[in-house]
Amino acid sequence: MSQDAAPAGMIAVNRKARHEYFIEERYEAGLALQGWEVKAMRAGRLQLKEGYVLMKDNEAWLFGAHISPLPTTSTHVIADPTRSRKLLLHRRQIDQLLGAVERKGYALVPLAVYWKAGKAKVEIGLARGKKQHDKRDAIAERDQMRDVERSLRERTKGE
Repeated sequence: MSQDAAPAGMIAVNRKARHEYFIEERYEAGLALQGWEVKAMRAGRLQLKEGYVLMKDNEAWLFGAHISPLPTTSTHVIADPTRSRKLLLHRRQIDQLLGAVERKGYALVPLAVYWKAGKAKVEIGLARGKKQHDKRDAIAERDQMRDVERSLRERTKGE
């Protein structure tokens, strides 16, 4: 999935992750949800800003993602907006991620949540943290590209 193009089924994007980390690899995982969570996600009530992925007991878990319950949620269901949710991956993918996280010191961050064939999918990034100077370089480069594009637009406008 590209950075700029947002498919029609996009629910939430973690923009902070691209600022804080270098994304090395991307994985697609299923998401084990309860009924009220699916309804809330269809209404767009998901935030990934504080979300992170942990490997626990040879399973991947999504922590910190906040799904706000709808006011019409059943009264017999106790909605926990920040509960940990299991990520559904193949065993080979879990082994690869475990090796990268434990041996190489990578982090796992949720990048986006979207609908694919009626199922909720999470895009996970195998990421390396950026240092402060890397963040400043990225901001300076983005500003420089913006200035170049602006000057090109002004030049072609005048002709």
